[in-house]
Amino acid sequence: MSKPLMPKATAVWLVDNTSLTFEQIAEFCGLHPLEVKAIADGEVATGIRGLDPIGAGILTREEIERCQKDPEARLRMAKSVADEIKLPKRKEPRYTPLSKRQDRPDAIAWLLRHHPELSDQQICRLLGTTKNTVQAVRDRTHWKSAEIRPRDPVLLGLCSQTELDEAVARAQAEQQKKAPREDEAQPQE
Repeated sequence: MSKPLMPKATAVWLVDNTSLTFEQIAEFCGLHPLEVKAIADGEVATGIRGLDPIGAGILTREEIERCQKDPEARLRMAKSVADEIKLPKRKEPRYTPLSKRQDRPDAIAWLLRHHPELSDQQICRLLGTTKNTVQAVRDRTHWKSAEIRPRDPVLLGLCSQTELDEAVARAQAEQQKKAPREDEAQPQE
C-alpha cells in the first residue's frame, strides 16, 4: 500500500478531525503509533498544519466513517485520478538544446559500451541523433573522438531513465526472439 505524500501533515489532520485510533492513523501514514500519540498530545509536529486527505483525494469521507465504526479496520487510500492519466508519447524528432548537443557523442559512447544490445536505430530514437553520428562514434571517426568520454545519457539529461529502461528491455526481447532456442539448435540423435 502506498503512503500519503505528506504523512505527518495528514496524521495531524486525522488526529484533529476524526476519532480514528492511533494504530489506524499510524498504519495509514507510515508512522509509529507512539509518534501519532505524541502528535495528539502536542509534543510532535506542533508547527505542522494539517493536510485534509479528503480534499487532496487521498481518502474518502465514507472510508473514514467506515474505519471510525470499526477500530480493527484499516484505512485504504482512494484511487487517484492522476494514476489513470497516461503521459503522451514524445513525438520524433526531439529537440535538444544547443548546450546539450555536445554531450550526445559521450552518451552514444556510453550506450555502446554498457548496452551493446541496442541497435543504431534505437540509440538514434533515444538520443535524437543520426545513424551517421552513432556509426562515427562506434568507428572512432567522429571529429571529436579524442575528447569523447562515455557518460550516462540520463545524467546528461538527454533521455529519462524510464525511456532508457524501455529501450533496453525492447532490445533484449528482440535478441531473445532472434536467438534460436537451445532445444532447436542441437539436432537430436
